[in-house]
Amino acid sequence: MTVTMLDRPSFQQIPAHGGIAELLASAENEVIAMDTLAGPTFGPREVRHGVRYRAIFPDRTRTTPTVGRHLGALSQAGVAVRTIPQVPMNAIVIDGSVAVLPADSTNGSVAVLRLTSVVVTALELFERIWPDAVPLADCGLPDEADLSVREQEMLRLLALGATDEVAAAHLGVSVRTVRRMVAQIMNRLGARSRFQAGMKAADRGWLLERAS
Repeated sequence: MTVTMLDRPSFQQIPAHGGIAELLASAENEVIAMDTLAGPTFGPREVRHGVRYRAIFPDRTRTTPTVGRHLGALSQAGVAVRTIPQVPMNAIVIDGSVAVLPADSTNGSVAVLRLTSVVVTALELFERIWPDAVPLADCGLPDEADLSVREQEMLRLLALGATDEVAAAHLGVSVRTVRRMVAQIMNRLGARSRFQAGMKAADRGWLLERAS
C-alpha cells in the first residue's frame, strides 16, 4: 500500500529499505536532502519527473570514487547536487511537510516526522547552507581518488608561487591547460579558491615531495 502524506501520525518509525522509496514515490513538488553518508538516502531510481531534487553531500565525496559515481548518477538523473566541507545532519524533506531522519535503533529503520517544528528546522538549515555549497560538475567526478603525477607537479609548482605561465612551461602544456586543470581540481575538492585547493590537496598528501 502506498504511503500518503495525509492522515498519518506525527511520528513513525519505518524500515529504511523500501520505506524511504515509498515515501519518495508520493513526492509532488520538491525533495531536499542533507547526507553525511551515514543516514537516510535515496538513489537515481527514486528520482521522478516533475519533482525538483536538491542534495548536499560532504566535499570528500568528490575524491571518493564509489560515492563520487553515485553523486554523478544522481546529477544525471536530474538532482542538483552540491557539496560542503561538513554536512551538519542527515535529513530528507519531502514536499516541505515530511522529514525523514535517522532512527535511534539498530534495525535499519528511519524516523518519519510530520511535526512542523522539525520540518521547518530542517528546511531552514538546508536553505542556509545551500547558497555556500559548491555545485557538482560532471567533469569533477573522479575515476580514481588520487591526482595524476602531472596534476600533483602542477599543484606543487603553484604552491611554490609559480605563475600559470611558469607552470605551463615547466609541464610543457599551454596556460589554458593549466587553468583548466586547476579548475577541475578545485571542483573535485570542493574548493572555493586556489589557496583552499592547495590546502586540501596538501592534507590529502597530493603534493609531490621532491628531494633537494
